Amino acid sequence: MTRSILVTSALPYANGSIHLGHLVEYIQTDIWVRFQKMRGHTCHYVCADDTHGTPIMLRAEKEGITPEQLIERIHGEHLRDFSGFHIAFDNYYSTNSAENRELAQGIYRRLRDQGLIDVRTIEQLYDPEKQMFLPDRFIKGKCPKCHAKDQYGDSCEVCGATYTPTDLINPYSAVSGATPIKKSSEHYFFKLGECTDFLKAWTRDGHLQDEAANKMDEWLSGGLQSWDISRDAPYFGFEIPDAPGKYFYVWLDAPVGYMASFQNLCAQRDLDFDAYWNAGAQTELYHFIGKDILYFHALFWPAMLKSAGYRTPTKIFAHGFLTVDGQKMSKSRGTFITAESYLQQGLNPEWLRYYYAAKLNATLEDIDLNLEDFTARVNSDLIGKYVNIASRAAGFIGKHFDGTLAPQITDSALISRLAAAAPQIADLYEAREYGKALREIMALADAVNQYVDEKKPWTLAKNPEAAAELHEVCSVSVNLFRLLTIYLKPVLPQVAAMAETFLAIPPLTWADASTTLRGHRIQAYQHLMARIDPKQITALTEANKQSLQAVDHSPARHAEAQAHQQAIAETISIDDFAKIDLRIAKIVNAEQVEGAEKLLKLTLDIGLETRTVFAGIKSAYQPQDLIGRLTVMVANLAPRKMKFGLSEGMVLAAGDGGGIYLLAPDSGAQPGMRVK
Repeated sequence: MTRSILVTSALPYANGSIHLGHLVEYIQTDIWVRFQKMRGHTCHYVCADDTHGTPIMLRAEKEGITPEQLIERIHGEHLRDFSGFHIAFDNYYSTNSAENRELAQGIYRRLRDQGLIDVRTIEQLYDPEKQMFLPDRFIKGKCPKCHAKDQYGDSCEVCGATYTPTDLINPYSAVSGATPIKKSSEHYFFKLGECTDFLKAWTRDGHLQDEAANKMDEWLSGGLQSWDISRDAPYFGFEIPDAPGKYFYVWLDAPVGYMASFQNLCAQRDLDFDAYWNAGAQTELYHFIGKDILYFHALFWPAMLKSAGYRTPTKIFAHGFLTVDGQKMSKSRGTFITAESYLQQGLNPEWLRYYYAAKLNATLEDIDLNLEDFTARVNSDLIGKYVNIASRAAGFIGKHFDGTLAPQITDSALISRLAAAAPQIADLYEAREYGKALREIMALADAVNQYVDEKKPWTLAKNPEAAAELHEVCSVSVNLFRLLTIYLKPVLPQVAAMAETFLAIPPLTWADASTTLRGHRIQAYQHLMARIDPKQITALTEANKQSLQAVDHSPARHAEAQAHQQAIAETISIDDFAKIDLRIAKIVNAEQVEGAEKLLKLTLDIGLETRTVFAGIKSAYQPQDLIGRLTVMVANLAPRKMKFGLSEGMVLAAGDGGGIYLLAPDSGAQPGMRVK
């Protein structure tokens, strides 16, 4: 029976690049969608950039462009990166669209008309210089519990305490540095608590993984509070109907972006929007998301949809986070790797698709990208076991049989065994148990290689009397390779397309597992995939290593990092710190760097030698004002090759969100002296 399926992935925020952590979700989703399409089902895959909110507004302001210009540029970068990893959206749209505005405002009106919107006055912190109310993550101060300095307005990263921004001691704006004042404002709230009974039933009705449903129980049992869905101007987003100067909080219109992207696709392909979104729709709707945004998708979103008269998701599939070599992604170790960087270093995107698939299952468990294991597994499985089969058989078919497979195959036991595995492998893909599916496929690949080793076509080729047997052995091998290609196609779409060209066949479907190629002419074999050279992995991590001064600590960037649960801070031991060689340096020359937005080129005297360092302090200093000053540098930092030249260290600077300040020693310090 043919199914009608709509699939979404979480919307990436339009304030940063796609990195390997993001790709876990999009690769997982894309594999599932490709599998459904191979099965012959109608399956639409839509997504969009999440484009609204304060961080977008502030970043655009900092760059001197409009928010619309910023999100248009980021949209192109995101789509480029997704396409580079063969993520095949049917539509990749934007939440800043006419469709999204109309749908979000329509849902709000329905909620309001049902008495589910509450308007009340609340007190917030306000930046008198920027003339804007400050979101929690844009307020800093002393923690009210442990008195740690420079903590954000919602939680303390030192003691873990949570609080409201007005609880902070000596708060200041992370945007301007000004001391915020308390100011009252009317806000709009969705009465989420009135949906409690519905949500208790819905979250236990098979729509969530068990561990996700258990997590929802924790929140439901604690009582659901009304949800603040409004923000005050200035704010980049959609105005709330009949409420001038009030805007929808980004998390209200972001999930509505799923609907808007699909509505845009409907206009392109003449599809029926209502058949997928109206209450009582018989189609299927699936959301793939990270476990960090479960609260929004498993409580707010179904409550909004149900209350507004729309259908709710069939299932929400949540996944865990990515670690690299067992730790959070790190810029200093070179493991905070962007999609663009991976591709620019010449690494095959299907290597990563395969490795992620081999690690993924249907739970919320985190997965680890172990770079050494990554190299070994790809080389062993894809090159040694899979691609190797085609290369071992195809040459004999071309050389001895004019590229044509045997018209009859009598030794078909192994072909039957592989074909019989199709239902089991399909069930594993359907259940998102990709790791188990690939283990089954590779076990079959082992059996195929054993068959080739036992038959020894290279020996048969030396005996003219064994021509018929050679023909059959190689024809069987090609058919076995074809079956493995069917099973791997959702994971390796590009390799599968190349294999289809080699086999001279139409695009493979799942049903093709029940057929065999006989008397069929194939093309000359072309190399399908190269091995990973460990040097490529070393080059990748080196290319992504960044000094501390190169990390963007702007409030907008910090808010994005928090939203996506990708903190990059690390702790080090006293022994690690002792390795850092800090030296007094005299700035003997400073100059502009042509084409660089933030950098100055410094020539530093550290006693017995001079060093060149590129420092991101252009916004704070004129080059001529720096010459002759003393500062502190990290003298034993490995040289870093940059676009503008070689940087031979790092100067130390401090920042408070409002400026950058070079660290300077007391008088009496001399170039080359060690800082202790």
